[in-house]
Amino acid sequence: MITLSELKDILADEDPQAIEDLAVKAKTITSRFFGRTISLYAPIYLSNYCDNGCLYCGFRHGLRIKRKKLTFDEMAGEMARVSGAGIQNILLLTGGSRKQTPPSYIKKAVEVAGEYFPSISLEVYPMTEDEYRQLYRSGVDGVTVYQETYNRKRYSYLHPTGKKSDYEYRYLTPERIAKSGIRNISMGALLGLWDVAEDIHELFKHLSCMERNYPGVEYSLSFPRILSVPGTKFKSINVSDLTLIKLMCLARILFPRVGINLSTREGEKLRDHALGIGVTRISAASRTSVGGYTGTGENDTQFDVRDRRSVREVVSILKAKNFDPVFTDWRRIKNGP
Repeated sequence: MITLSELKDILADEDPQAIEDLAVKAKTITSRFFGRTISLYAPIYLSNYCDNGCLYCGFRHGLRIKRKKLTFDEMAGEMARVSGAGIQNILLLTGGSRKQTPPSYIKKAVEVAGEYFPSISLEVYPMTEDEYRQLYRSGVDGVTVYQETYNRKRYSYLHPTGKKSDYEYRYLTPERIAKSGIRNISMGALLGLWDVAEDIHELFKHLSCMERNYPGVEYSLSFPRILSVPGTKFKSINVSDLTLIKLMCLARILFPRVGINLSTREGEKLRDHALGIGVTRISAASRTSVGGYTGTGENDTQFDVRDRRSVREVVSILKAKNFDPVFTDWRRIKNGP
């Protein structure tokens, strides 16, 4: 494992040749293990109700925003719109409110999604092992969970209220997911909350531990950069485009078989540039508000989308760059014990 001092040196090194060498090595490894394939997915926000007081989040409890939770009919409308555009891998998201979106609500949402998508992932509040197991048996293939920041003191400051304030419970979430039978776990840190080198070093250690203890799971990494949120005074730490690219290169070199995700948080230019360096999965035509695909309700977004290209446009770019866009590599099977 790379040391923290080595990681800091690499991120600080602005020598063009060193950066090029890093990118070439990452490209070579990506080609060896993933070829020219890029998987496509889209998020669907089910609810923006939240019980947590995260200082940096546009959904946090207490903010005066328009709240909404999709009915099951509204979900079906959203899902029909997304699948109609060709997307087959879906990520279902909620705010952190067990009261408004209990596991039973999420389970039903998964069952509705099963009518439209062969692969269903979740990005919701952390749950118990048994709750994850029930969702797995309902059709969930993957779960995304970010520790946000690995610095405990900073974490405590940023998460003053709500269940999310429990650092340890969140940290152990990937273990509970793995034990439940779910096949894919996406991990990450929210860049800009704390020193990027320290957070990524701890993220890499966390992932290494998961790979050793739960080798049957497929893992992926995400490196989302925090975006400004209306109604908050939170000041983030700047993370440059070059730093982000270096992190993806390092992730590929250190974890050759791990997937790397890149969402529409990032703009077209950076996303196109990152193709081939290490990225294996990108979102397309994303909407980050509840009911955003069908316009079933006016409410606030979690963050602004920077790459607004349609699915067709993203596919055209991939093909023009000689990549193979993959909508699904899953066959519909029933998850079992």
